[in-house]
Amino acid sequence: MSMTTTHVNPLSPIAAVRPPRNPDGSRLSSVASSIRLLKAFSEEQVEIGISDLAKRLGVAKSTVHRLAVTLVADGMLEQNPDTGKYRLGLSLFRLGSLVRQRMNISNEGRNLLRELREKVDETVHCAVLDGADIMYVFNLEGTQAIRMRADIGVRKPAYCTAEGQVLLAYQPPEFVERVLARGLPARTPQTITDPEALKKVLEGIRTRGYAIEDEESEIGMRCIAAPLLNDAGEVVAAVGVAGPVTRLSKKALSGYLPHVMETAAAISARLGHRGKSATI
Repeated sequence: MSMTTTHVNPLSPIAAVRPPRNPDGSRLSSVASSIRLLKAFSEEQVEIGISDLAKRLGVAKSTVHRLAVTLVADGMLEQNPDTGKYRLGLSLFRLGSLVRQRMNISNEGRNLLRELREKVDETVHCAVLDGADIMYVFNLEGTQAIRMRADIGVRKPAYCTAEGQVLLAYQPPEFVERVLARGLPARTPQTITDPEALKKVLEGIRTRGYAIEDEESEIGMRCIAAPLLNDAGEVVAAVGVAGPVTRLSKKALSGYLPHVMETAAAISARLGHRGKSATI
């Protein structure tokens, strides 16, 4: 996270401990104050104004404002345009997701994913949620001449991919609303661009336990995906099978679905999942 140096008022209590002449000390003070600011948020109070934050931190409102501006620029905070209050940003969600995963998809499920690829002979991949996007963390391409590529580290919008829709389906409603508020630009004529329509899709995914994307992110490609759950029943990743529409017909998808679901269940078991329902 990039931080700016805070110029401390020499009359403030902080200045007595960390003189402003020491730039490193000033930076450390700014970092410590930023951490305290972020910790002020809770499930009971998801939005807090500048005045309240200043009281909690015991610093001037101008200091809190400078910290908030920096944290907003880094995506750690967001400002509600209607109330002017601040809330935790999507960048923190991304960092939290990394902690929740506590695993390496490629190590935990490598053999199972290879078996899945052998059964379907199409591209098999795993993705995690990274803010409002997904990021591919594992990929095994099919052997067909025409196939989907999903290189490790590549990011795509979550709203128009099968893996992303699976991951969004099990996120808190307020997180989904913030993703929708960013807009749903069409990537193809099949992309779902209406927020209410996408909410219905996510509801359907929660009901049946998998997602099917039909040329929503890329013309000529279809994908089917299922969630990976940890020991707490949290959805931490998604496994998908993707290929061209010429091969992934509805009949083919119906045949692949049991394999995808079985693989997802087996990997989830290795992550400690014991059959509890997925949590939001």
